[in-house]
Amino acid sequence: MVLALCAGGATAQDTDVPFVVTPDHVTREMLKLADVKAGDFVIDLGSGDGRIVIVAARHFGARGLGVEIVPDLVAQSRDNARRAGVADRVEFRVQDLFATDLSQATVITMYLLPEVNLQLKPRLLALKPGTRIVSHDWDMGDWKPDRMVTVEVPDKLYGREKLSRLYLWTVPPR
Repeated sequence: MVLALCAGGATAQDTDVPFVVTPDHVTREMLKLADVKAGDFVIDLGSGDGRIVIVAARHFGARGLGVEIVPDLVAQSRDNARRAGVADRVEFRVQDLFATDLSQATVITMYLLPEVNLQLKPRLLALKPGTRIVSHDWDMGDWKPDRMVTVEVPDKLYGREKLSRLYLWTVPPR
């Protein structure tokens, strides 16, 4: 997954976006936390090499969309999907995550910074009630998660702790 470095009112395309891989075991825990299953449509915002959408399709039976602003990573994602045998169930787009139509999603995954999560929060709260949202490491301010899971990550490069926090929200009824 990609850690987007967006600030204030910036769009994803206005910023540098370093690639930060979400470890495979964390990817699986994110999808388990969201209770992803066949029939779900997963949208990964800042999809990097595509691993979350690919794992959702390959191991959980879902369909999905990965949104990424780095064309080389989108090309890599498409290639990874072909090799994993799920290219018919996933799509990857070079697109600004703030311009992405999220209405098809039953699950949203993301590894963004707190400021970006807060910018996305109104759009996420406007999604269909019951849509599940999982964020790797960052919360949504005053929108308290339904669940939080901690996963050990001994090789984690960023932060002081060698763990990841996964947050789950379910869009409430209006």
